[in-house]
Amino acid sequence: MANNHPNSLPPPSFRRIRSQTWPQENDDDIDLEELIASLPKEKGFISPIQILYRNFWCPSEVFPGVHSFCRHFTAHDSDIILACKPKSGTTWLKALAFSALRRDVFPPSANNHPLMSSNPHELVPFFEFTIYGQAGELIDLASFSVPRLFATHIPHDSLPESVGQSGCRVIYICRNPLDTIVSFCHFAPQVKPELWSGGRSSMEEYLDYCCRGIDGFGPFWDHMLGYWKASLERPDKVLFLKYEDLREDTAGNLKRIAEFMGVPFSEEEERDGVIEEIVKLCSLSSLKELEVNKTGKPGVWSTENKTYFRKGEVGDWVNHMTPSMAEKLERIMEEKLSPFGLKFRVK
Repeated sequence: MANNHPNSLPPPSFRRIRSQTWPQENDDDIDLEELIASLPKEKGFISPIQILYRNFWCPSEVFPGVHSFCRHFTAHDSDIILACKPKSGTTWLKALAFSALRRDVFPPSANNHPLMSSNPHELVPFFEFTIYGQAGELIDLASFSVPRLFATHIPHDSLPESVGQSGCRVIYICRNPLDTIVSFCHFAPQVKPELWSGGRSSMEEYLDYCCRGIDGFGPFWDHMLGYWKASLERPDKVLFLKYEDLREDTAGNLKRIAEFMGVPFSEEEERDGVIEEIVKLCSLSSLKELEVNKTGKPGVWSTENKTYFRKGEVGDWVNHMTPSMAEKLERIMEEKLSPFGLKFRVK
């Protein structure tokens, strides 16, 4: 395979820099306290407090990492960022993108493929949770293989300026909000069981938060539209994917992802079935059965790896939402998204 970039072995664990190397850490702490005190706040669903920052609602416990990322990250032209709202196919996209990008070092058929021993969230860390979200230490970004591969839940218009000013590429995946809400409501009790009463009443409560726009990293319609518009304006820098399309044609969309990242599959690779091997390696059924994804914690929300693999079905919302709940959300989708040509199949 002929790639035009260096691609060294990813470190087994990212090298960390101790707290004394943080830029003006003490000043940042003071600024952060003052900033938090000055910003609008609302009660959250899974987070006790949501903070309105850069025009989106940020869970209070993630805010320090988000703020540090926005202040200190400098994008490189070769960087690739995977972006999404929570529970939109994040783990799957990470596995697919990593496997396609690093396939010259780790062929999908290799017994020592990193996915065999590491959760996708460890291989493609979040800026706000992992890189800038670890108290007292910072991951050394110089230890990453080039092109560097990162992830974030932050809206497009709220990303650090260097992302838009550089040649950095962004791959965004979104999912029908109806299924996203159901998926999140199965995930929530494993993250914050003390905040979860269970049952349809809890789902209705979370739906209300989403409809009012006070959902984590939301409003969801602004989140989707930000990346949607950017993909129309700069298709060479922002690739917009729908989870439903990825499920329907995983191989075809994997080819799009690889080409967008600058590592297109060669004709020889296609003949040899490399695309199909990656699809199989990264499938939900394959990932769920790996021992590493049955145990351990990747450091995101401090939850067990197994919580990131449920059904992954399209249209499962019909088994959990009442018609009135679905209609409430569909009206907002029609009002907020449809005028810009962004629609989802809901039936």
